[in-house]
This record gives sequence, C-alpha cells and structure tokens, in this order.
Amino acid sequence: MADLDSNKNADTPRQLEQLRRGEIITEQEVKELCTKAREILIEESNVQRVDAPVTICGDIHVLAGQFHDLKELFRVGGECPETNYLFMGDFVDRGYYSVETFLLLLALKVRYPDRITLIRGNHESRQITQVYGFYDECTRKFGSANVWRYCCEIFDYLSLSAIIDDKVFCVHGGLSPSINTLDQIRTIDRKQEVPHDGAMCDLLWSDPEEIEGWGYSPRGAGYLFGADVVQGFLHANGLDLIARAHQLVMEGYKPMFDDTIVTVWSAPNYCYRCGNVAAILELDDYLNKQYKLFEAAPQQDLRGTPQKKALPDYFL
Repeated sequence: MADLDSNKNADTPRQLEQLRRGEIITEQEVKELCTKAREILIEESNVQRVDAPVTICGDIHVLAGQFHDLKELFRVGGECPETNYLFMGDFVDRGYYSVETFLLLLALKVRYPDRITLIRGNHESRQITQVYGFYDECTRKFGSANVWRYCCEIFDYLSLSAIIDDKVFCVHGGLSPSINTLDQIRTIDRKQEVPHDGAMCDLLWSDPEEIEGWGYSPRGAGYLFGADVVQGFLHANGLDLIARAHQLVMEGYKPMFDDTIVTVWSAPNYCYRCGNVAAILELDDYLNKQYKLFEAAPQQDLRGTPQKKALPDYFL
C-alpha cells in the first residue's frame, strides 16, 4: 500500500495530527495539501474501484458543525488507516467546522490514499457552498476566499461514484435517465462545477421514491426514480446493491425496494435540532452488511457551538 511518504509529504503527518485535534492549519498549508490531494484524485476514475472490507459513510456535513461527532464516527467505525473508509459526499456546509472536517479527510486521503475514498456530493459545489455556509466559514477563518477556492478546485477532482468488489455501487444521490451503464459514467468529464442538469447533476441530486419509472424531483435538480429503475440498473451492470446518501433518515439508514438500495445518513442531530441518529455501513470481505449507529456528541463536549437561536438561515 502506498503511503506517499516522500520528502514533499514530510509535513503531512504533523498537519494530520493537528487536524485530528480539530485545529486549523495555515492558508499556505491548505494550498499545499490541496496540491498533493489533486495529484492523487486526478488518477482516480469516475467509478472508483474499492476493495472490501470497507465502511461506507453518508452525509457528514453537519458533523462539521460538531467536530466531536466526526471523532465519534471514527471511534465507532475505527480509525483510518486501520479501517478502510468510503465517504459518499457532502463534507461541507451547514456546520461550524466544515473547514476542519474537509481538510482532515483530505489529509487522510494524502497520507493513506488506498485506505480512504472520497466521492462528490451536491454540496461540493461553488454555487451551493456560497449559499449554505462553507464560503462564509472560509472567509471568516482565513480572512479571504483563497481557502474556499483551493477546496472548490479539489471538489472538481472528486470521483462521482465508487464500486465495491464489482457488486456494490456507491453514489451520493442516485441514478439518471441518461445513464444505463457504469461505462457511461466513466465517460463523463467530471472536472467541472456541478451542472444544473444532465447525468453528472443527476448522480449527485436524485432520490429513490415509491413510484414507477422516473419522476420530477421537488429539489429542482435530479429526478425521483422507482424500484423498477433500480432493478434495471442492477441487472444491466451485474450489481447487488446501491448505497447512497443525500436524504435525512431519522434511524440512520433506510433500505428500500427489497434491500436493493440503501440510504446511509452519518450526521447525527441534523442541523442541531432533528434528533436523528446516524449510521455507517460496514461491509466485510464477503460483502455482508452490518450497520452501526451513533448519536450526537454530548453538548458539554462541543467546542463553543452556538445555541439554536443563533443559527444562520442556512442551517434551517
């Protein structure tokens, strides 16, 4: 396994330990970290291959607001690199520590590139992050928008999906009427801002629903899709399961359509008010599933999290 332990990465372990403690690194260090990460991510596929065993995580962007919740996820699932992780996007926005959260995951990716996989969510977008908090957080903590720009450039290099042992397809949102095969996903030019429509948009925005075929999404992007669509996609690509994130699930995870698709939600107490539990999905060497649940960190453990009355509109 490559660790990328070279002279140019000599500072990575120190920065990683800082970020594990929830401490910020300098703007120049962020720039260097993003440069190293881009060198790794540019080599990855739109459908990145991942070997089992692996632990799958859904949305964590509100974990960014309660940094101890991210530490709780690693406590429950195991530390990286001892545990292999696949994070299905939405690393930023709606949290008070989005910067620390995303940079920690990026530092883990640089340090242990074969042990952690990051795929893109709909919030890994310039337009969305200017509305839902990440842009404001970056400018507040660093005094300029430079760190936001560095991170947005990295967003463009994140894989659009992953496939585990050729049997489990992982994507942030869902399927697209423009996509029938994994090979069609592989041909997308992902190194761009998320488009407002089309296949790339659909993969990051769509949702399963109890309907037949395709339907219009109330989100204004992507589509709703039914069990027949899921079954057709699984059959065409020799798959057993679709794992995705993107939707709040009060119980942490939600299988649908005879367990052919599952939503995994890994942000407890969404927006500091929903009271939901979070989940991660562990797949063993034989792709047997085990869901692990965890709750939000106790309030007294949080580092100065503002009270609900102080929440900006983008948390609600």
